[in-house]
Amino acid sequence: MGLATMLSRLLGMVREMVYASFMGDGPVASAFKVAFMVPNLFRRLLGEGALTAAFIPIFKEKEKNAGEKEMWRSANAVICGLLIATIGLSVLAVVGIGIALAKYPFVWKTYLMLKLLQIMFPYVILVCLAAVLMAMLNARGHFFVPAMGATLLNVVMIATVLFWAPGFGPTIASQIFALAFGVLIAGMAQAAFQVPTLRKEGFRFEWVTPWHDPTVREVLKKMAPGTLGVAAFQINVLVTQGVALQIDDSINASFDYAVRLMELPQGVFGISLATYLLPTLSGLAVEKKFKEFCATYRQGFNYLLFVNLLASALLVVLAEPIVRLLFERGAFDGASTERAAFALAWLAPGLAAFSAVNITARAFYALGDTKTPMHISIASLALNLVIALWFVGPFRQGGLAAANTISACGNLALLMYGLRRALRGLEARLLLAPALSMAGAAIVAAAVAWGVLSVWQSRIGHDALWSKLGEVFVPMTVASLCYWAVAKWQKIPAADEAWGLIRTKLLRRKD
Repeated sequence: MGLATMLSRLLGMVREMVYASFMGDGPVASAFKVAFMVPNLFRRLLGEGALTAAFIPIFKEKEKNAGEKEMWRSANAVICGLLIATIGLSVLAVVGIGIALAKYPFVWKTYLMLKLLQIMFPYVILVCLAAVLMAMLNARGHFFVPAMGATLLNVVMIATVLFWAPGFGPTIASQIFALAFGVLIAGMAQAAFQVPTLRKEGFRFEWVTPWHDPTVREVLKKMAPGTLGVAAFQINVLVTQGVALQIDDSINASFDYAVRLMELPQGVFGISLATYLLPTLSGLAVEKKFKEFCATYRQGFNYLLFVNLLASALLVVLAEPIVRLLFERGAFDGASTERAAFALAWLAPGLAAFSAVNITARAFYALGDTKTPMHISIASLALNLVIALWFVGPFRQGGLAAANTISACGNLALLMYGLRRALRGLEARLLLAPALSMAGAAIVAAAVAWGVLSVWQSRIGHDALWSKLGEVFVPMTVASLCYWAVAKWQKIPAADEAWGLIRTKLLRRKD
């Protein structure tokens, strides 16, 4: 699954590179990114966030206690309810935006954002459907194929920029509409990609009236707290991004490029691990194997920190070289690089916290508790909103990034406290001691990366492509080796277990 997610995230990075070269980080880019953000927020609200978190444990319980026939019937009821909700929401949004555009004289960048949003909003239907189909496959033990669905989505979006956009007019402001239609096509492809594997599992779609269905009622009851939490997140993002759009045309685009860079390590390992853990922990919770539940969560948490603390250190130190290598071409110039790197340097310290929040919240979901993560999420979002509005004026995109990092750390601290109260077998010392050791190793790695980078920049520079590659990968490689050596010296369990796994695989290949 990590391999499939890595391919998807790498293609997602290629997509962002193509986007950056095509539209830079100016007003058109910010309008597109804000418009695309809105259906993605509803995806979290109705798709892969609150709904799947509530649905997977119920789906697993139906599989164990009611049999496959009732399991598939319940899944169809949930899908039918989701289709009714998302289609109705999309119709209201498209018609409402059309009325607003006809009635009010918006400034140009707001008008462009709303026109793009009007086209892309039906993506909500497709991406929510894809998320539920993916959740069903995950619950049935399929992880590779669903993860590859996002790869197909990125391929379609890249092709849209390269082959379709030039035919939409002579300017970026007209060509950007090709990207909006490409989002819809990509959503269709991602949803359709899940269907053949589900059919092999025995799933057949049939209309099941969701009104008064007991499974739908149970899912709605469990997802209500999570929905409130995601709704708070939606309001938070819309307010901060809306304010940022008025302050500076480049803030939203620069911040989004930084987010995409951080999502590469987060998605490859953090999201993959979280996606795997929800059905796994749900199964252990159903069987009341809480000792194994704690051990599985603890091992996943340590693996996650081991990978993401190193990634965080490298992203902070190498922010500008990484942005320069990946994005600086076409409409994305040196000033764009400085803006995106500034955001990334403030966002990257929270990488481990962002990923740990995902797996810790899923531990609550597996236990059937969606209220505690919701309450903590709302408190963290309130903190994020206050800090973001305070920092965005003086620090621009760096202010948005710092607010996200601070609130993510607070969110994780509160979730860990709540989980320890729910699971007495989750010993804090078994989590804290390795975390402190790994943090020390990450600090050493950051210092090494900074030293090697300074030498490279003073003696070689970054004028040619090979020197830009070396500016990123030479410090990264040396620092990573030092991190691994320090972790082995400290006998960090995650390092020893990872090394044992690699050694076992190599020995098998030799045999």
